[in-house]
Amino acid sequence: MHLLGIDLGSSSVKVSLINGADSKLSATAQYPKQEMSIHAVEPGWAEQSPQMWWKNLKMAVLQIMESSSVDKEQIGAIGISYQMHGLVAIDKEGNPVRESIIWCDSRAVGIGNLALNELGEEFCLGHCLNSPGNFTASKLKWVKDNEPEIYKKIYKIMLPGDYIAYRLTGEIKTTVSGLSEGILWDFKKNDLAEPLLDLYGIDKKLLPDIVDTFSDQGNLLKEVAAELGLSEKTKVTYRAGDQPNNALSLNVFEPGEVAATAGTSGVVYGISEKLTYDPQSRVNTFAHVNHTSEKKRLGVLLCINGTGILNSWVQKNITPGLTYEEMNQLAENSPIGSDGLLIFPFGNGAERILDNKNPGARFYNLNFNRHEQKHLLRAAQEGIVFSFYYGLKIMETTGIDPKIIRAGNANMFLSKLFRQTLADLTQTPVELYNTDGSKGAALGAGIGTGYYSSEKEAFSRLERIASIEPVKNNHKEYLEVYNLWEKELKKIL
Repeated sequence: MHLLGIDLGSSSVKVSLINGADSKLSATAQYPKQEMSIHAVEPGWAEQSPQMWWKNLKMAVLQIMESSSVDKEQIGAIGISYQMHGLVAIDKEGNPVRESIIWCDSRAVGIGNLALNELGEEFCLGHCLNSPGNFTASKLKWVKDNEPEIYKKIYKIMLPGDYIAYRLTGEIKTTVSGLSEGILWDFKKNDLAEPLLDLYGIDKKLLPDIVDTFSDQGNLLKEVAAELGLSEKTKVTYRAGDQPNNALSLNVFEPGEVAATAGTSGVVYGISEKLTYDPQSRVNTFAHVNHTSEKKRLGVLLCINGTGILNSWVQKNITPGLTYEEMNQLAENSPIGSDGLLIFPFGNGAERILDNKNPGARFYNLNFNRHEQKHLLRAAQEGIVFSFYYGLKIMETTGIDPKIIRAGNANMFLSKLFRQTLADLTQTPVELYNTDGSKGAALGAGIGTGYYSSEKEAFSRLERIASIEPVKNNHKEYLEVYNLWEKELKKIL
């Protein structure tokens, strides 16, 4: 059996086809070639078109079917990974009533803060494990308050991955993991978070029915199968948000295991067996892909919005013409601490680790006579690592204590400087694996369709391609620079 994995990001849609028998890649495609547009009509807003996602997904799947010799009847299951926390709202005909309000949109921060005050910490933190904050439920409340005519047209709301599954199968479904990322799940009652829905005046009929993360979630529609060159017998059997899925991709399922990623945004995601939370919701707790009411598996998520997007901005505006590899090599010529230059990567919306403040990106101590491209490049990467470390110290208060950080060999982790800096500052080994979200989604589909008997079997061929050990002599020097960075950050806040 072959397995198809779809990874819907905010930059592109990536699709991978793997052979289930040996987990080897048969074909992969990514659309568009340039980053998908994000619409920001107002400061702090971020929207994307669900139809744009679907169009790019079709292009990627069609390329795979054209470039691969795999017969469509051999593709047994599809798994979906998607950008978390987005709001997609459709009418009765299944058409989006507005663009999706995506993960990095911060317009609903005030709404979530008011809800926390109204409902109290005992419910929000004790039951939902998070403040309603800037998550999907609060985004829907914003639409209700500010776009009442559009709100009246809503038949169902979905997360981005639910929308993709709907377009594939015609089935309007979601998962407990998905509901938890929208702060719509009560972990103590194992049911919908009805007090929050009542406070927001949201009818629970707007929410999709629930399916298990790994399960039969519907066959492809006849017309969709024909359009994509796939079989009507192919089923969707797995869906998860990008960070739980990234953890799955790295075989991170059990307490004490930690995964990291550094694409447009940066994430550290650790597994706990306890209903744990940060009292200030600076890091967030969601149901992991293998969570059940009997066997609790929670993902504690640290998110920094401005990571790879900072590196991309630097490339476009400071080193145009250089490849990322050339940028990384140039950055390595700068000393630890970038000769006093500090960069704060908070230029992509409100940051949860900063209590949902949006201070913007900052350059500190820039000297026109001393600093060159190499200092700016290194300071950017160090600033991203410093933000990771700042958040990891918060995660420690919830009981997450990483012994090893696992990551895919992609995005910022392609930089030797970045991964070594992370290992040196945290004094934690970093392991790299040749995997990504689309491959993980494909393996998740194999679990969901029963092709693999367990997670262990599904990831038995996952290969570690590098292990970065901390250089102890560098830790003290990095810590001194970090302490200066944190001191200036507190002044900014």
